[in-house]
Amino acid sequence: MNKLKPETMERVQKYSAAALLLVFVLFNSLFTPNFFKLQNLSNILTQITPIVLCGMGMTLVISTGGIDISVGAVMAVAGVLTAKLMPDIGVLAAVLVAVAVSVLIGCFTGIMVGKLRLQAMVITLGLMLGLRGVAQVLCGGRDIYFNKLGPTGEQLAQWGSYKIGGVLPVQVIPIVLSVAFAWVLVEKTVLGRQIQAVGDSPKSSRLAGIHTVSTLMFVYGVSAFLAAFAGIFQSAKVMVAAGSSLGQMAELDAIAAVVIGGTPMTGGRAHVLGTVVGALIMQMITLTCVMNNIPDQYAQVFKAVIIVLAVFIQRGKAR
Repeated sequence: MNKLKPETMERVQKYSAAALLLVFVLFNSLFTPNFFKLQNLSNILTQITPIVLCGMGMTLVISTGGIDISVGAVMAVAGVLTAKLMPDIGVLAAVLVAVAVSVLIGCFTGIMVGKLRLQAMVITLGLMLGLRGVAQVLCGGRDIYFNKLGPTGEQLAQWGSYKIGGVLPVQVIPIVLSVAFAWVLVEKTVLGRQIQAVGDSPKSSRLAGIHTVSTLMFVYGVSAFLAAFAGIFQSAKVMVAAGSSLGQMAELDAIAAVVIGGTPMTGGRAHVLGTVVGALIMQMITLTCVMNNIPDQYAQVFKAVIIVLAVFIQRGKAR
């Protein structure tokens, strides 16, 4: 009996997220009208994009034993900076500048955490507050509406509304690319193993010859890179760049997706596909409440309960 218990617990840890997602799908198929309509599935893809993009970066960060709660503010800076610059330099150049600035912010975070040994929570909390203020300064405290930006505004709006073959939303491209990149990095590369080794034991990884500062700069840089694209796609979807609200609470959804997906907060392991499942669960909770006329506050309560249960279930992995 004692031999079966650890095996049973391991199965629960491994499959609990997928089982919960299946429960939500079955519930909605039975009780939510028009759940499987093509338009509804398309909406799921567009709405889950920021969670997946930020979640992929967050998976890497948390696997190093850190955390990045500045991703929502990075989304805001990238979205606003793109909207501000594109009438003058064009959409592509504006996107490249916004992404480059975001990556520099991420690398700065990596230096602070890796070189100066400062706590990731404190550094990214400060950045979250500061960058949110920067985003509001950049847009002058006003929302930037794409329909007032002329042809360039229309071009960027396509990033949020275009459908491949008239069916698949264009957001499926960044979702697939980010998940594929993170999975290959974690599962198939030496760098991926080094990232997890840093999270398992920073001291041992340094003794093993791993350059922890460069590794952390890379990880936080990737997190900011993906958050920047999440912000650009999100602003394109709603056709407005709002420094005060763009990316708000995105960091919490991303962290929740990572935790639900099975990546332990103590670091040392990364479950990329689990994060995708976690992101789907987070979106499914919101969708279930919206489509069944359940107030949003109940969705927040459900999310909180599931996060606590996920941490409880995964606790054995952290030992």
